[in-house]
Amino acid sequence: MPATNEAAYAALLSRIAPVVIRNEVEHDRLRKEVNHLMEKGDRIKPEEEELLALLGRLLEDYESHRFHPGKSATPHSILRHLMEARGLKHKDVWPLFGSKGIASEVLNGKRGISKTQAKTLAAFFHVSVDLFL
Repeated sequence: MPATNEAAYAALLSRIAPVVIRNEVEHDRLRKEVNHLMEKGDRIKPEEEELLALLGRLLEDYESHRFHPGKSATPHSILRHLMEARGLKHKDVWPLFGSKGIASEVLNGKRGISKTQAKTLAAFFHVSVDLFL
């Protein structure tokens, strides 16, 4: 990975102003920034990758405190919650499963989430893989 330009990273931080998330307004604002950065795909700059990692941690921290998986939480319910929290539809996560059919079966609870899928989902949502196992 190329070196991060400190001035460019500082400018990003100044523009985005990441904070510890304490409410839904901040959660939505930073989630939109994450979505914007993720849409860049291969065109993402090193400074943006650093910011994406930071925002991912902030979102993960907030969501783990807001959504406490209990005995009734299942990997499927956690996936549905994360999708809802980010405004994602089934079609938005199909690529993570490799096919539309497998994604539909998982999302409808007819198929379990494999370890490989759990790792992919954890990376995509910036959460612990344990939530999906």
